[in-house]
Amino acid sequence: MNTHEIRLRRERFGQEMREKIRAGVIGATGMVGQRFVTLLENHPYFTLTAVAASARSAGQTYENAVGNRWKMATPIPEEAKNLIVTDASDIDAIKDKVDFVFSAVDMKKEEIQALEEAYAKAEIPVVSNNSAHRWTSDVPMIIPEINDSQMDIIPSQRRRLGTKRGFIAVKPNCSIQAYVAALTPLMKYGVKEVVVTTYQAISGAGKNFADWPEMVDNLIPFIGGEEEKSEKEPLKIWGKINGGIIVNAEAPIITSQCLRVPITDGHTCAAFVRFENKPTKEQILEDWKNFKGAPQLLGLPHAPEQFITYCEEENRPQAKLDRDIYGGMGITIGRLREDTLFDYKFVGLAHNTLRGAAGGAVLCAELLFREGYLD
Repeated sequence: MNTHEIRLRRERFGQEMREKIRAGVIGATGMVGQRFVTLLENHPYFTLTAVAASARSAGQTYENAVGNRWKMATPIPEEAKNLIVTDASDIDAIKDKVDFVFSAVDMKKEEIQALEEAYAKAEIPVVSNNSAHRWTSDVPMIIPEINDSQMDIIPSQRRRLGTKRGFIAVKPNCSIQAYVAALTPLMKYGVKEVVVTTYQAISGAGKNFADWPEMVDNLIPFIGGEEEKSEKEPLKIWGKINGGIIVNAEAPIITSQCLRVPITDGHTCAAFVRFENKPTKEQILEDWKNFKGAPQLLGLPHAPEQFITYCEEENRPQAKLDRDIYGGMGITIGRLREDTLFDYKFVGLAHNTLRGAAGGAVLCAELLFREGYLD
């Protein structure tokens, strides 16, 4: 989509009168599900009409089902409190209440795959926070500012599923948001090799310090499955559609280590990069400053005004100070400098439960809506 097309679509959208479309959240009682519920409060495009969870929560009001497990800083939205929780596996009971659903269910991978596909086949589009379908070759894995063109795979997916409306779209892993955002505008210089270490907050495991006292004054140098996701998922994001599937990019080579650190929210990365054609520091900073995508051009509700913000201070970004920039949807970069082994190194930060999880999925849904996939 070029800038002219976006401008025309933005003008046309502003002239049209549209009713809000009905959104459901499956897996609504968990931490990410709770975040979805808060983000949908007073949303200009979507209205929350259904919440679903495990069979043990079904039949209760959402407020009672969550009980003392509410982990958000703000209270349960009034519009959600009295919604009756549906069994997430009972698609017939939910399909007449929604136009699409967000998925944050906590199940085995193969169970999530089957459930999300069942929703899609029931003509309910699914925007998923889960990893289960990230490697399904016709399922787009979207960071809206970076690879919105992957939405073009949806007609192929619909043909495979035999659906008219139903499809699945996913967001990528929370840990990769900062360095993939930082590297994307630099790909024109030929990014060859990347070494990255991520320092991941405990909310990425769906926990807080009350749940996980062992994390206080501690660091755990292992998070199951994270290093593979950190190394491979960027290649799908940078991939291209060919023959009805998304073909992964072949470069750059990425190697990673992933550490759990005693921070509530905010995943930090330390990245080292080698280029085929080394840019100047000034070029990199200018590229970051000017980098924007469809969410900014369309003025989507959860789009940060500035996608990447660079901190000049030596001791920034810091999770506590910078994770909430633009409502937790912006990316913060700092400490860009030349390296003795690689060309450059930098530090990045993204809010893991907002940009990296529910917020990123909501932004994806906003873009899908504006492109007509949720009509």
